[in-house]
Amino acid sequence: MLLHSCDWLPQAPLERLQLDWLSQSSIEVAILRLDQIDPLISGNKWFKLIEHLKVADFAGAKGIISLGGAYSNHLHALAAAGKRFGFATVGLLRGHPQDTPTVQDLQAFGMQLHWLGYGGYRARHDAGFWDPWHGLYPGLQAVPEGGGGLLGAKGCMQLKSMVAQRLNSLGWSDYDGWWLACGTGTTLAGLVLAEAGVHPVHGALTVPGGHGVAQQVESIVRQAGSPLSAYELLDASRGGFAKVDPQLLGFIEKTEQASGIPLEPLYTGKALFALKQYIEAGRLKKGARLIFIHTGGLQGRRGFQPQ
Repeated sequence: MLLHSCDWLPQAPLERLQLDWLSQSSIEVAILRLDQIDPLISGNKWFKLIEHLKVADFAGAKGIISLGGAYSNHLHALAAAGKRFGFATVGLLRGHPQDTPTVQDLQAFGMQLHWLGYGGYRARHDAGFWDPWHGLYPGLQAVPEGGGGLLGAKGCMQLKSMVAQRLNSLGWSDYDGWWLACGTGTTLAGLVLAEAGVHPVHGALTVPGGHGVAQQVESIVRQAGSPLSAYELLDASRGGFAKVDPQLLGFIEKTEQASGIPLEPLYTGKALFALKQYIEAGRLKKGARLIFIHTGGLQGRRGFQPQ
């Protein structure tokens, strides 16, 4: 049922990021364009799903049930994958019914939706949360919010080998570290596992510190039996998840015009702005070479178009 989806191995371009503030600081950045792997199953979301799908396939599951919000990139990618590869999907959504462009897509892709309210969604970590849902959908495999956990991180480990295969196209023999947005910390944890301390991984937190990202990363790395090493978490939330401001939106607009690369304000836009501030603070040595991950999520831009 899920076997064909597990065999899909998308490829992403690795491009030099040409921006004035990088040139002026003598820092080189290559951007891994995960936004370009597929028009619908976009960004890092597929990589976080792949190992979950393999487990579901091994268990003989008929589909996947997972959680997210009304603009969830994870649910969007999951629903699109289910439609393409022919497996059932169910989404448990935060809050009360909303008719967002993302929700319309989920319905068009055939995902069965259930709105949990806010209190019901907060209970997602409670013991027994999944029991009634397994009773209602006995053939479906549960996947954590955002495709998180150790399985999600293991799927993201392959990003390191993807970059290694493309370094020659840049004329690089090596790089000095990674930079990416962090919502749950799953992708960062995967890179920490893949690097095993060789290159540092910098995570720009797009949620406030109280959301438990540091604890999630530590938990995943410990479950994998690896040492906690060579990573850094920085606050890029700008006051909270989904919080934007004129300075951020202005930076995104100017960067898109200069680079031709589309950004969104919740993850990649915040992460790139945080990198600019990090460099301006003199925290990177001249001549440093970074791999910046564009984590996709461009479908979520539709919620910010009026701004």
